[in-house]
Amino acid sequence: MNAAFPASDNAPLRLLLAAPRGFCAGVDRAIEIVERALQHYGAPVYVRHEIVHNRYVVDGLKAKGAVFVEELDEVPDGAPVVFSAHGVPKAVPEAATNRGLDWLDATCPLVSKVHRQAERQIEGGRHIVFIGHKGHPEVIGTLGQVPDGTITLVETVADVAALDFAADIPLAFLTQTTLSVDDTAEIVQALRTRFPQIVGPKAEDICYATSNRQAAVKTIATQCELVLVIGAPNSSNSLRLVEVAERCGATAILIQRAAEIEDAWLEGVNTIGLTAGASAPEELVNEVIARLSEHRAVTVEQVVSAVEKMVFKLPRQLVD
Repeated sequence: MNAAFPASDNAPLRLLLAAPRGFCAGVDRAIEIVERALQHYGAPVYVRHEIVHNRYVVDGLKAKGAVFVEELDEVPDGAPVVFSAHGVPKAVPEAATNRGLDWLDATCPLVSKVHRQAERQIEGGRHIVFIGHKGHPEVIGTLGQVPDGTITLVETVADVAALDFAADIPLAFLTQTTLSVDDTAEIVQALRTRFPQIVGPKAEDICYATSNRQAAVKTIATQCELVLVIGAPNSSNSLRLVEVAERCGATAILIQRAAEIEDAWLEGVNTIGLTAGASAPEELVNEVIARLSEHRAVTVEQVVSAVEKMVFKLPRQLVD
């Protein structure tokens, strides 16, 4: 990377900072669970999968004594283990209990709400159509809440068109919490058109933080030539922010750290937007602003589209 931005682009850079951005209540809670578990049990504390999708956060917790594993069989007998914010199939805590492991569930309460909804729909005799991204940890966790054969995953409107349910089969739909608000609305409309009898949740499954961050990007993106989104490549909500900005006509780039910013991206750019996915801490936002300010004057304007005050309770084992 060059030490300075191109001389022809030394004009002041207007930076529109989206708000809300960054950590949501579920991520705050998950990280605090790991930190408190380390204080309560002492290191090491094992964490099944990344607690949240952010390498900076994960590395910070590793430095404090957290050990990240993919499966329970990597956790030694008697060791404490934390389940990630994305949720896990029912079989995981059952297996942990059977092994006598002391486990803590950091699943976001809004994801847990979807799990309970899935159970209720199955108890009501309905087959579930679940809108989500195949292979995402949240989707794996939700599919694992109900018996095999009682839930069908769809990702697109085309997937809805390919469904072959009988007209009289009782159906319900649920969604992953970190989807595109606009894309999901189209898929839900396709489901309701194709299956008028389908039942949906009383409240929106897409979480408040995902919705708010997408709305904030829409507010700034039409004014920007470039929007930078801080987030991990495996972070669903961060990828959706890139898509939202692109649909508003801006060039949008996902970055994990400020060091990834290339000088060429800023050539001819007068107004840049900046946001962060729900797993990205504010330190990384400040890092990007500092990087942009190294060799070019930057005027920062925070654009607030919503104010978030949500707080989730900690597991009772960790409450003093």
